[in-house]
Amino acid sequence: MRIISGKYKSRRFDVPKSFKARPTTDFAKENLFNVIANLIDLENTVALDLFAGTGSISFELLSHGCKEVVCVEKDPAHYAFIKKVKAELKDDRLVTIKGDAFKFIESCKQSFDFIFADPPYALKELDRIPKMILSNELMKEDGVFVMEHPKEYDFSTLPCFSQKRVYGAVNFSIFLKE
Repeated sequence: MRIISGKYKSRRFDVPKSFKARPTTDFAKENLFNVIANLIDLENTVALDLFAGTGSISFELLSHGCKEVVCVEKDPAHYAFIKKVKAELKDDRLVTIKGDAFKFIESCKQSFDFIFADPPYALKELDRIPKMILSNELMKEDGVFVMEHPKEYDFSTLPCFSQKRVYGAVNFSIFLKE
């Protein structure tokens, strides 16, 4: 796993081969962050990374200057890896939560400037995630929400949907709260 830009640019972390999580590819991540940079200034924002996996997006957000990044991951091995990288970076702006993303969405009272969700593609409740985030008021005014998903999903009829970006096999649906 490599951080592609910002304060921690070019830092590499070896993800254990036993991990089930598939980190967002560097190509997709680089293109996504180019799009995001035109939608929101990540510096001094509060971000949420749901289904964090390896923490790749969380660390990229920290590298881009987010004031705080809340990272939610259920898998114990993935969570331990995120904590290990956080310790190596010595960056206390990352708040790590070991727990179920659905329960977090339902109980969270905080709102965020930027939200990223990359659930396992085989997750049967995957299609519920955007509706839950939008209905639970997790996005601040002028907030941005990005959902990574397989090509079979189409979220274009949902409120706040702005655009869909495709980078190889990676699909991002982008929602803006204006």
